[in-house]
Amino acid sequence: MTTPALDQRPSPSRTLRLAVAQSTVPEDPTDRGALRAAGQEIRALMAEAAGTGAQLVQFPEGAIVYPSKHVMAAGSNGKLVPADWSRAAWDVMREEAESIAALAGELRLWTAFGSLHPLTPPRRPHNSLFVVSDRGELVARYDKRFLSHTEVSYLYTPGREPLVFEVGGIRIGCALCVEAHFPSLFAEYERLDVDCVLLSVMVDDAPRARVAQAYGTLYSYWLGYAVPAQFSTTVPSGIVAPGGRWLAQCPADGQPAVVVADIDLDSADPDIDVALRHARPWRRRAQEGLYKDQLVAGDPRSDIRTAF
Repeated sequence: MTTPALDQRPSPSRTLRLAVAQSTVPEDPTDRGALRAAGQEIRALMAEAAGTGAQLVQFPEGAIVYPSKHVMAAGSNGKLVPADWSRAAWDVMREEAESIAALAGELRLWTAFGSLHPLTPPRRPHNSLFVVSDRGELVARYDKRFLSHTEVSYLYTPGREPLVFEVGGIRIGCALCVEAHFPSLFAEYERLDVDCVLLSVMVDDAPRARVAQAYGTLYSYWLGYAVPAQFSTTVPSGIVAPGGRWLAQCPADGQPAVVVADIDLDSADPDIDVALRHARPWRRRAQEGLYKDQLVAGDPRSDIRTAF
C-alpha cells in the first residue's frame, strides 16, 4: 500500500517538544517500596519535563518495574522456570500508574512509560509502554511484540500489533528494547507515516543506541531513546534527528535526568531538511516502481556478467 506523501498530510501542528527521561528502573516486582520509589522518581522527572515546555515525555522500558529473570523465574536448582506472577505487587503497580496518569493531566503533559500489564490468569502479562494523554487519560498501550528467548519462554505474552498515536498532529510509533534488532518493525513505522519512534529499553548496551541512530538515517524520522539511569554511563537517554545524529542527550553519569528537543517538521537544519524533504520521499518513490520503465532485458551487455 502506498503511504501518503509527507507534504500532503493534514497537520494541525508542525512542532512538538519531546522530553526523554532516564529514570532508575527497579527489577523486583515484589518489592513494594522500590515500586513506589520508581513512581515517585517518574513523577519528579515529569514535573521537570513540564518545566521545559515539553508536550510529551518518554520513559524507559519497565520504568515502574522491569522484572529480573533471577527474581521471577529462578528455580530451586538454579534453572529458569515459568514466572509465578501471583507474587508481584500488582496493586502497587496500578496505584503508581494511576498516580502518573493523574499528574500527566495536572501538568498537561503526554506521558509514555513502561510497566507490566496483567492478563487473565494463568496467562502471562504483557511487557508494555503505556501512553497517557495531557488530560490524564490512558489512551493507548503498546505491547512488546518481539520478545527475547527468556521473555517468551518464562515471563511474558507477546503483543500483536504496532501502535501509532498523535500529539498535536505529530505521528508517533512505539518499540521496546530487543525490538531494535528487528528492522522490519521500524520499516513498518515508516510505512505508517510516523514522524518519530519512541524506543524505550532496559539494557546496558552501546550498540543498541547506534542501531537507533541507524534507523534515524534509514527512515528519516526522529527517535526518542530512553534508557534506565543506572545504565546511562554507557549510553544515556537522548533524541536522534532524522539523518541519524544525536540532537540532545542526558548526562552519562548514572543519575536520573531528562533532556528535550523539538520535533520540527519545518526545520531549516540542513541535515533534517535533506532527510525529511529529499531522502525519505526519494526512498519511497524508489520502492514504488520508480525504475520499472528503465529496466532492460535482452541486452547481452547487461545479461552477460562474465565479460568486461
